[in-house]
Amino acid sequence: MQQQIPPRFPFEQRTRAELRFYVGMDYLKRALDYPQIIQQLKDRGLLFHDENVALRELAIISYFRIANYLRYFELQNSHHLYMPGSYFEDALYIYYFDKQLRSLLFTAIQGIEVALRSKVIHHVALAHGPFWFSDSSLCLDNARFTENLNTIKREVQRSREEFIQDHFQKYSSPDVPPVWKTLEVTSFGTLSKIYCNLNDNQVKKRIAREFNLPQHTVLESWIKCVVLLRNCLAHHARVWNRRFPQMPQLAALKLRGKWVDCSLIRPVKLYAQLCCIAYLLNSIHPDNDFNKRLKDLFKAYSRINLHAMGFPKGWENEPLWR
Repeated sequence: MQQQIPPRFPFEQRTRAELRFYVGMDYLKRALDYPQIIQQLKDRGLLFHDENVALRELAIISYFRIANYLRYFELQNSHHLYMPGSYFEDALYIYYFDKQLRSLLFTAIQGIEVALRSKVIHHVALAHGPFWFSDSSLCLDNARFTENLNTIKREVQRSREEFIQDHFQKYSSPDVPPVWKTLEVTSFGTLSKIYCNLNDNQVKKRIAREFNLPQHTVLESWIKCVVLLRNCLAHHARVWNRRFPQMPQLAALKLRGKWVDCSLIRPVKLYAQLCCIAYLLNSIHPDNDFNKRLKDLFKAYSRINLHAMGFPKGWENEPLWR
């Protein structure tokens, strides 16, 4: 029987003093072939069920991607020495779980992004016209407005969408298409920044209400978190056991839809963001299967320590997840 994956976070809990030990040194390490990597890991105390499997996986994943998950098994305050009974395959187990989790989250966030894009285009254009994003009087911060507008123009210029190309063949002014075309080719991050910098709180609140949220500030907070998470997904970065610097607004939050006990949430962990994603999806597609697919994934990877992602005891009994 394989060991239960321990609830440790040694790499993320290293002190500044420990990290400073690594600063200022010349990098003199040479490239290692796969068998040499395996031997080095064995010298550090890591065990292998099947070295041939390890060789194959290293060739298609790369060592430092797997090392993100191997760190979980390191002894605290050691130089990459592993806890007794730690297996290379245990890290692979987490990696493949994380890979499927990222795929599930990417699909979920896509639905949220498309819905936000549609609502921002619709509501703000009705209130302020087709080129409101180029009107500095509608923005909270002029410097951010200029940065956002320059980004929009670059993204439009790079676009090869037919409706953008057709627009420029027909119209020469203004130098960007109307919002219902332009915002369809801007990134999720740009869309988030535009919404947050808009100074019409009534329109922003109207959009937030369509996500079943009481205030635009809550939607702003959640969307910023979702954008950061989506960026991690786009770069295939580890999301399991990750600490996120951008935290969603949760304190004293009273929502009309099915929700959770916020006192049980660690806002730096993934569970907080999963709650926000599930809630937003319920407001967009009440019959979505996100909850089921997430629980099915947990069943398929039953040895995954959910506490490492911030899941509290009894989370599945919360109204949001039932």
